[in-house]
Amino acid sequence: QVQLVESGGGLVQPGGSLRLSCEASGSTFSIYRMSWHRQAPGKARELVATITRAAGTTMYADVVKGRFTISRDNGKNAMYLQMNSLKPEDTAVYYCNTETWSGAYWGQGTQVTVSS
Repeated sequence: QVQLVESGGGLVQPGGSLRLSCEASGSTFSIYRMSWHRQAPGKARELVATITRAAGTTMYADVVKGRFTISRDNGKNAMYLQMNSLKPEDTAVYYCNTETWSGAYWGQGTQVTVSS
């Protein structure tokens, strides 16, 4: 099993930046891909960005391309999401997800609120 803990959420003004972190523990050797998802009130959870553990190959949702950057530090079993040029529509709970050979795991989520 893998345990995930997100941090770094908060309140930021439009145009501002935040950096989310996700730290993994447990059977981290089995992780092959990590991702960030988000869920706004009244909406379905959506994929924001993914990164493969080995090669660091990334993929972004169109709505965040050019503004968000996903990265990982395998030595620390950590993943990050640098969010720049934030918009009110980025307001959501952000979740960390890992895919392993035995299943997928979720963190508890961290709230990001973009408001003036």
